Amino acid sequence: MTEIDTSVPHSARIWNYWLGGKDNYPVDEAAGDAYTAVFPGIVTIARSSRAFLGRSIRYLVEEAGVRQFLDVGTGLPTVDNTHEVAQRFAPESKIVYVDNDPLVLAHARALLTSAPEGATAYEDLTLYEPEKVLQAASRTLDLTRPTALILSGILGHVTDYDLARDLVRRLVAGLPSGSYLCVNDGSRGTDPDYEQAQDAYNETGAVPYLLRPVDKIEAFFEGLDLVDPGVVSVPLWRPDGDATPAPIGQHGGVGRKA
Repeated sequence: MTEIDTSVPHSARIWNYWLGGKDNYPVDEAAGDAYTAVFPGIVTIARSSRAFLGRSIRYLVEEAGVRQFLDVGTGLPTVDNTHEVAQRFAPESKIVYVDNDPLVLAHARALLTSAPEGATAYEDLTLYEPEKVLQAASRTLDLTRPTALILSGILGHVTDYDLARDLVRRLVAGLPSGSYLCVNDGSRGTDPDYEQAQDAYNETGAVPYLLRPVDKIEAFFEGLDLVDPGVVSVPLWRPDGDATPAPIGQHGGVGRKA
């Protein structure tokens, strides 16, 4: 297994730190604290992204009837992971997680706790290998049946936008009619302080994460039928309760393959 480098901050571990997780190192805490010193709102963004994931999975299970999930770039286990939310509402759900981070791999056993009626699996692959991802997922999922592809906070790491769109297209192409794409990623145009903090982080030597204009996030859904309310700031996507949350620099949506 690839050795874990604890000398350089890692985005998945920093995200874990912001979410209150324990799977991180002092270098990640230092980078996370430096980021929050510039932009304290990043903790809200991290938690709002996780909440969007939960609401979108609940929609996919309860309203769309999906029972299979392919979560690529899952990151470190925290709370309300994809399988936990899906199996809470449909215990027979099957989930495949895909990531290649050695720390995530070290915690794979935590991801593999499934309800007895369903299944979870972990595949040590990257987003850059879409055909291999689909082939590996087919060992657990029946890819002739509708499947939800989850890309949560991962596409910003693909700095070449055309490549990012191509990777999404190739993954969606391997899924049948009635499948869904769920994306949420950092966005530009909502919060200048967030953009300044992220740009500064990208200059530290850590793996960069690019914030993209909302129209570029929307374009990941080209050819799909967007579920209402479309691609919006994640707190505004089917929020719980009657209150109207404030928008943040994180946009997401869900689209259906006809």
